[in-house]
Amino acid sequence: MSRIPVLIAGEIKTLSPGGQNILIEKIINNFAPRFTPGGKLIYVGDTDEKFAHFDEVALTDLGVNIDSHGKMPDVIIHLTTNKWLVLIEAVTSHGPINPKRKNDLESLFKGVKIPLVMVTTFLSRKAMVGYLADIAWETDVWVAEDATHLIHFNGEHLLQAYEIE
Repeated sequence: MSRIPVLIAGEIKTLSPGGQNILIEKIINNFAPRFTPGGKLIYVGDTDEKFAHFDEVALTDLGVNIDSHGKMPDVIIHLTTNKWLVLIEAVTSHGPINPKRKNDLESLFKGVKIPLVMVTTFLSRKAMVGYLADIAWETDVWVAEDATHLIHFNGEHLLQAYEIE
């Protein structure tokens, strides 16, 4: 089966076909440029290889030493302009960032001195529906089929007027 090519730090790497890697490719090529422009890709998991890409030095510089047995998010991006560490879960068969997973990620990344932003991703709205009730507050959701939008679960701006174009 053909592997999925992705460009990471100027180098073409390949992910194993199928599973969540189809969504991970969309995160790298669609989500990251739109919502984390200029962000540094620190980690990409792979269905076959846990560490398809891992800039351990960058994570250590942020104050985190990862245990190789820890349950890493699928993608980690350091958004330097906002000083955020964006932790992304690609949901195709395993669940979203629910309250338990959010606590686990906060514990795993407790050494980070910058805010954590947690994002659950899905290929489609239909795929999201079955998990909607489980998504943790103070997290975001991105749906690949609606790549220009994010869904924010609570936060500082509860209501906002939008201009009609």
